Amino acid sequence: AVLFFFSTVQLLLLLQTDIIHGEYRAEPADYVLEGKFECHYMNGTQRVRLLQRLFYNEEEFVYFDSDVGYFIPKTEFGRPDAEYWNKNKDYIEQLKAAVQTFCIHNYEVSENAGITGRRVKPTIRISLRHEDPHSEYHMLACNVYGFYPSEIEVKWYRNDVEETAQVQSTDIFQNGDWTFQILVMLETEITKGDTFTCEVLHSSLETPARVDWHPQESDSARKKVVTGIVGFVLGA
Repeated sequence: AVLFFFSTVQLLLLLQTDIIHGEYRAEPADYVLEGKFECHYMNGTQRVRLLQRLFYNEEEFVYFDSDVGYFIPKTEFGRPDAEYWNKNKDYIEQLKAAVQTFCIHNYEVSENAGITGRRVKPTIRISLRHEDPHSEYHMLACNVYGFYPSEIEVKWYRNDVEETAQVQSTDIFQNGDWTFQILVMLETEITKGDTFTCEVLHSSLETPARVDWHPQESDSARKKVVTGIVGFVLGA
C-alpha cells in the first residue's frame, strides 16, 4: 500500500482493489481524490507497464509511469507533487518494483484462476420498450448481457444505415457471475418494412454479431393483428 500525505486537506479514502486493477477513491457524495493503479500487459508478461494515476475533482493531475520511471504532471496543480515524489528515490524504486510485485504477481494469480484470457460471448435481445400511439417516435432497446470482458461496442442500424443521433446507452453493469450487461436504446420512427439491426463488437467474437428486428415481429404489432382479426370476426 502507498500512503499519501496532503497538508491542505484531510481525506478519508476507501480502499478498493481487484485482481488486475487497484483503485481507491472517496464516496461519490464526498468526491475529492481518486487514485488508480493500472497494469498494462503486452504478450502476457513479456512487457508490463504500471501506471499510478491521481485525479482531483475528476481531473487527472499527476501520474507515475514505470516506462519512464518517474511522476509526470498533467496540470500545473500536479507539478509540485511530481517534483516532490520524484526526489524520493526510495518511493520511486518501490513503484518500479511494483511491476513485479503487483502487476506480474497478480497476472500469475489471475492466470492460475483461469481469468486471464477468459472470453464469454454476449447474448443479444431486441425489444420495443414502449410504443406511444400519439407519437411517431418509439424506443427500441438492445439488451446485451452475459459477456466478458467488459469492453464492448454496440451500434444501431436502420436499413443498414448506422443511427447515432438518437442512441442512448446505460453504463456497463457487472453481474454476480463475472459477466457484464449493457442496454443501448434507439429512439426512432418505425414504419412497416423497416429493418433495425443491433450490432455488437466484442473480443469473444471473431466477427461482429448482428440481430435484426422488424416491426411486425414486435409484441405490440402482433396484438394489433390479433385485435384486428377478432374485430373482423365479431363484425361478421
